[in-house]
Amino acid sequence: MSQSRFYDRHILVTGGGGEIGKAVARRLLAEGARVSLLDIDTDKLEHAAAELAGDDARPRTFGCDITDDAQVAETVDRVERQAGPLHGLFNNAGYQGAFAPVQAYPGEDFARVLQINVTGAFHVLHHVSRRMVEAGRTGSIVNTASMAGLSGPPNMPAYGTSKAAIIGLTQTAAKDLAPHGIRVNAVSPGFIGPGFMWDRQVEQQAGVASRYYGDDPDTVAAQMIASVPMGRYGRLEEIAGAVAFLLSEDASYMTGTNLPLSGGGA
Repeated sequence: MSQSRFYDRHILVTGGGGEIGKAVARRLLAEGARVSLLDIDTDKLEHAAAELAGDDARPRTFGCDITDDAQVAETVDRVERQAGPLHGLFNNAGYQGAFAPVQAYPGEDFARVLQINVTGAFHVLHHVSRRMVEAGRTGSIVNTASMAGLSGPPNMPAYGTSKAAIIGLTQTAAKDLAPHGIRVNAVSPGFIGPGFMWDRQVEQQAGVASRYYGDDPDTVAAQMIASVPMGRYGRLEEIAGAVAFLLSEDASYMTGTNLPLSGGGA
């Protein structure tokens, strides 16, 4: 692994208190980046920063509700004032939502999922890219989509819809920002584990009466793994490697791409 691929480059990671955000931040720090973490949960954020702190670097942390456009604008301004100009963004904050078939899905939760995963992601993308364009800085942005946005998973209508929207937003933003030397790509993780995300998805699918999965978490876990050609779930470190690649100059001729991280699964 190169220790200097991101030397002195400042990258903002949203959802920085979560499993994926921490894994990506850890990889970026290892490759020389200056990292700022953003999350609505400030306790998780400080815990993540302490966990990631090295001998000579600790990520800066910024609490922010990405569904509040004015708050995002102020926070992005504060990030750059306190930690320096941004060269990259991992636009990762999100909410998985409830598990229920479409006919029983709670409307208020559907709205919340889209507000966080789509509108919130747009707010961050908008304000970071605007500052980069105004300053004449080139850079790279990676959005977190999901295989759920490609495959239409059962019992996840809000999440699947939101991640399909992120793929569309990525493709449009890539065209809009290409003339400014800013690349925009997405990653679409499939089943990722171990950890909270994997455990929650297994337990929630088991709790829904469905023809697609059993009603026991162990059975559901086995069914999910059986659907993956590589026969296992992905690791957080594998997401981090893909995101680091897309943020780096190694992907300098890639924009508007959605990279599936699914072990061959659909």
